[in-house]
Amino acid sequence: MALASLTEYLDGHNVEYVVISHSPAFTAQGIAGLVHISGKELAKTVIVKLDGKLVMAVLPAKFYVDLEALKRAANAKTAQLASEEEFTGRFPDCETGAMPPFGNLFGLEVFADDSLEADQEIAFNAGTHRELIRMAWADLKRLAEPNVTRLAAGRSAEAA
Repeated sequence: MALASLTEYLDGHNVEYVVISHSPAFTAQGIAGLVHISGKELAKTVIVKLDGKLVMAVLPAKFYVDLEALKRAANAKTAQLASEEEFTGRFPDCETGAMPPFGNLFGLEVFADDSLEADQEIAFNAGTHRELIRMAWADLKRLAEPNVTRLAAGRSAEAA
């Protein structure tokens, strides 16, 4: 999904957003540092296989997916990170690893970490390693309809 397609989708749903351009970066924490956004406000999209089916896990950049917690939340028997080869063709016009967290646009179920609800706004890759979208969490939640649950590992008690 090219940036133009994503912004057209957001415009079509009357969503206010900001596009943030930055130097190429390939890790969520690296991007957060470049654009001076907290690692808890920058959401990353991780592709996971639940019982062999691809899903999106969306969580703050500074954490990683707790596969056991996600497996329990989804009532799945197995959970594992998907390899790039397993999902690259699934996201037309997106650079690998820069998929926006709108699984609904790609036919994927979305699971989002509950800590994202604490932020009024979040930012996420806009399909490239050079652009982010910053928008209200409430709008993302309304459009992507994620299953909100605790799925981030590495959270301290006060971050919960």
